[in-house]
Amino acid sequence: MSEQLTDPAGTADGRIRRGDRTRRLVLGRAVDVASVDGLEGLSIGRLATDLSMSKSGLIAHFGSKEELQLATVRAARAIFAQTVIEPALRQPPGLGRLRALLDAWLEYSSDRKFPGGCFFARATHEFAARPGAVHDALAAVDAEWLALIARTIGEAQESGEVRSDVDPEQLAFDLAAYLDSANLRSLLIGTFEVYDQARAAVARRLEECAA
Repeated sequence: MSEQLTDPAGTADGRIRRGDRTRRLVLGRAVDVASVDGLEGLSIGRLATDLSMSKSGLIAHFGSKEELQLATVRAARAIFAQTVIEPALRQPPGLGRLRALLDAWLEYSSDRKFPGGCFFARATHEFAARPGAVHDALAAVDAEWLALIARTIGEAQESGEVRSDVDPEQLAFDLAAYLDSANLRSLLIGTFEVYDQARAAVARRLEECAA
C-alpha cells in the first residue's frame, strides 16, 4: 500500500515564487507606462489588458491604485540605482566618481531606459503639487539623489579635487538642473543634441570648481 505524500511548504514556496514573478512582470510594464503617461495613467484594468492577465489577479497583488503607484515608484528607484548609482559608486571617491555619476544619469536618460525619459522627472512634475503618499515617496527619492551628489562633491573636496569654498548643496542643485533640462528638452523638441550641451555645461561647471 503506497502513501500519498504532500509538500505544503513546497507548494507555498512555489506560489510565492510565482507571485514574485507576476509582480516583477507587472511593475516592469508599469514603469514604462508611467514614464510616458504618468502614474495617473496606470490602472489595474490597463495593465491587465496589456499583459493578458486577470484584473482580480492584479488586485490581489496591489489592492489599490495608490499601492500600485507606490510599488511602481519603488521599482523605478531600484532600476535607477542599478543603472546609475551602483556603477558610479564602484569608482574611487573623488571627482572621477562625481563625473561617473553625472555621465551615468545622462546615459540613463538618453538611452531611454524608460520610454518617456527619466521616470522621476515625469512623475515628479505630475505629483509636485499634490500632497499624499505618492508625492512623499517621489520627494524622498529626489532628496536622496541630490544628497548623493552633494556627498560625492564633499568627498572630492576631502581629496583636494574640488575647492573648499564650494557649497556642495548648491553645486548639486546646479548640476541636477543641467541633467533635468536635457531630459525635458530631448522629449519636448525631439533631439538628443541637448545631452551634449548638458555634458558641456557639467564639464564647465566642474572645471570652475576644481581645485
